[in-house]
Amino acid sequence: MTKFILGTKINMTQIFDEAGIVHPVTAIKAGPMIVTQVKSEKTDGYSAIQVGFGARKAKNINKPLRGHIKDNNFMYLREFRTDDTQGNPVYTVGDAIDISTFSEGDKVTVSSISKGKGFQGVVKRHGFKGGPRSHGQKHSEREPGSIGGGGRDGGRVAKGKRMAGRMGGDRITSKGLTIVSVKPETGELFIRGAVPGRRGTLIEIRDTSKE
Repeated sequence: MTKFILGTKINMTQIFDEAGIVHPVTAIKAGPMIVTQVKSEKTDGYSAIQVGFGARKAKNINKPLRGHIKDNNFMYLREFRTDDTQGNPVYTVGDAIDISTFSEGDKVTVSSISKGKGFQGVVKRHGFKGGPRSHGQKHSEREPGSIGGGGRDGGRVAKGKRMAGRMGGDRITSKGLTIVSVKPETGELFIRGAVPGRRGTLIEIRDTSKE
């Protein structure tokens, strides 16, 4: 069975297990999601489940989308590939999916948008060590150094050269994370380790225990 859920990041905390070992975890408020469309090989060329999550004002939703989601004011629409939409379980439009399918010890893959850090230099963005602090160089501690010149690049700046620029705000996927605790009564998942993104970021969680 393919298991997946959407949620929002709450914060990081720690949990003690029965042996008294502390686990750093990320708390996520997950689900419930509503199935908005079921795609199949016959009608769409692939099998997938489209789900809606969150809420927003109806005035901020255009009419075509409002008709598609049947007047449900979802904040997000996401699609999850499945092996067979007619398998077990059988999804139909309007079904609710919550975290009750997940359990402690499940291995999951998490995807989200990382924190935006604005325009940053090469030391922070790429881990450059900077220039020497001696031999008369006074202000070169965080400079990138030469970016081109002769030789292979032919006097130009080669594509892909690591330089200063916008940092963060990228889609990051973390694999092999473990669910430490599941609280269906509050809709909270606790995943061991750090999950990309700020508080409130949309988190996509897929079960990869059988992969």
